[in-house]
Amino acid sequence: MERIMGLDVGDKTIGVAVSDPLGITAQGITTINRKNLEEDIYKIKELVEKYNVETIVVGLPKNMNNTIGLQGEKVLKFADLIREKIDCNIVLQDERLTTVSAEKSLIQADISRKKRKKVIDKVAATYILQLYLEKNR
Repeated sequence: MERIMGLDVGDKTIGVAVSDPLGITAQGITTINRKNLEEDIYKIKELVEKYNVETIVVGLPKNMNNTIGLQGEKVLKFADLIREKIDCNIVLQDERLTTVSAEKSLIQADISRKKRKKVIDKVAATYILQLYLEKNR
């Protein structure tokens, strides 16, 4: 069965989540520490092959007024690069407030600030993917 991958793309890291084989739930799997575009794409491609991913959901950061700012433009360019280099469907998912939600859930779980910093992007990717899964159920 093919899975769906969620990505939370930042300047320094990329949070990664994948769906279960039935496409019901999202699980955070890793955080990629960004080095350069070629290596970033290679790592994503490895995960796509490992998890048999058919669709990649990329979190698109928008401003609260629904416009796309500087970070959103960077993510759009990165999504285009993924589309060129990896044979998958690429979907953009509005990610407004997903990092805020991820941070709140980690604080509620009493995760220390140091540990939160290590997992926040992976948790945000999980939120992005779960939003997509629920929207498309």
